[in-house]
Amino acid sequence: MTQPAADLGRVIIVMPTYNERQNLEIMAGRIREATPEADLLVVDDNSPDGTGDLADKLAEADSRIHVLHRTEKAGLGRAYIAGFAWALERDYGVICEMDADGSHRPEDLPRLLAALDDGTDAVIGSRYVPGGTVVNWPKSREFLSRGANLYNQLMLGVTIKDATGGFRAYKSQTLRKSDTDSIESLGYCFQIDMTLRVLQAGLTIIEVPITFIERERGSSKMSNAVIGEAFLRVARWGITARLRGRSAADVRR
Repeated sequence: MTQPAADLGRVIIVMPTYNERQNLEIMAGRIREATPEADLLVVDDNSPDGTGDLADKLAEADSRIHVLHRTEKAGLGRAYIAGFAWALERDYGVICEMDADGSHRPEDLPRLLAALDDGTDAVIGSRYVPGGTVVNWPKSREFLSRGANLYNQLMLGVTIKDATGGFRAYKSQTLRKSDTDSIESLGYCFQIDMTLRVLQAGLTIIEVPITFIERERGSSKMSNAVIGEAFLRVARWGITARLRGRSAADVRR
């Protein structure tokens, strides 16, 4: 059963891609098997390796697979915002996000969807709550990720253990209330930005444990620029909130 615990309408998984031809067909197959009643939207940023062309072929063969082509690589955040807008325009009730590189297991999707009940507005598949695990990740990357999440908690005053995690499920009304059109975050900082916006809207987020697996094919999109953006934006949000005598999760933008 792929529907959330409450009957919230149709489900779609938004999956940005850039040079993920090696992973796309495998991931699409696993997603369709794990959540056969859900749709998949591939948001491709004009991948030079032909990912977009492959996505089109998969969509031709499966009516539940859709493709949104963008003209350039403009950042993870903008890809997700475009995908959210596409899904909201078509009245999906639940909108999920996940990576295309295999690090997020499609087999965990039903757990996220089951957690999205009447009392929950958003669900994060978390590596860092009890039961969550990380497999085959270089220790340096895990240290960076855990450090970033601790930094987020200290600077922003949030209790979310994996605010940088990109495996999520949102109710459509959660996205509508989170003012996604005004988001400027480009890289993985987008996930922190979304976490804050959901909390600032007075909505609820829960974390469910997942198994996170290091990609086997292709290369990571992490860079110093991505890390720097997150560090500076989180510092700005946190300092601004403290000057107002509140936590960042309580300060509406």
